[in-house]
Amino acid sequence: MEFKHKSVLLNESIEMLRIDPEGIYVDGTAGGAGHSKVIASKLTSGRLFAFDQDPDAVKIASERLKGLPATVIHANFKDMAKKLLHEGVQKVDGILLDLGVSSWQLDNRSRGFSYHDDAPLDMRMSQEGVTAADLVNTLSAEALTKIFRDYGEEQFSKRIAEAIVKRRETAPILTTLQLSEIISENVPAAKKRAGHPARKCFQALRIAVNEELDILEKALKDAFGLLNIGGVLAVITFHSLEDRIVKNTFRELCRGCICPPELPVCVCHRKPMGKLAARKPIVPTDEELQENARSRSAKLRGIIKIRESATDE
Repeated sequence: MEFKHKSVLLNESIEMLRIDPEGIYVDGTAGGAGHSKVIASKLTSGRLFAFDQDPDAVKIASERLKGLPATVIHANFKDMAKKLLHEGVQKVDGILLDLGVSSWQLDNRSRGFSYHDDAPLDMRMSQEGVTAADLVNTLSAEALTKIFRDYGEEQFSKRIAEAIVKRRETAPILTTLQLSEIISENVPAAKKRAGHPARKCFQALRIAVNEELDILEKALKDAFGLLNIGGVLAVITFHSLEDRIVKNTFRELCRGCICPPELPVCVCHRKPMGKLAARKPIVPTDEELQENARSRSAKLRGIIKIRESATDE
């Protein structure tokens, strides 16, 4: 199966990064190398470091970036600083994180991300570690409820979780369609008319399997720390939970004085470390939405580093 993925907000994210041909850049989620290839093609003496935890993506990115000033690294972006240091890089001029699941991962049945096709219930981006089937067949109803509620914002989390626990007493739940059917049987008919009833639970399981939200906040701060002054961190999110973490992290990095409002003058002397690259999140154009329906929930946010420390003058 050919590795296909249409990069979301491609032009907008490249413009936000303000590529210096002599700069050092990072694509923390290389995928099919769509963003990576454009970044690398704009470099002369500079270099791109493209990360991905998915071995399939690493293989195709290596092929598509051949001949360009780029290095592909098989690692999760949470390990970016350590891996870059191994390459002799301490600071970079721009970082892009595209947090979406690639079309390849969704469309490749064997990966188990989709509720449309029957496949092993996997969902591991790295193809290592605990699978979605492991969680579904071992966690308590309370733990599953929490995953569906917190990561999927699923209204019927408890009912679905209890149905899963009851069903697995008869036989383990091992495929995507088995799980999808259980979910569909335990939500009201009105919910089914509003879209596929399994969408939120599958999203929640994917987030839990890959520890996406647990990793994100620390990884954002670590990535910001890697930037040179004037460098840009650009992040593309695809659901409200990710976007909230990015928005709040950027807000904190852009925050100055934290003195109580009743004090007449500032005594904390805290300075903002960053400024927003765009006042509002950038969303796909109508043209992009027509070409790629999967871009509909995408939001691009960016932050520019203006000082190393909140105490710097």
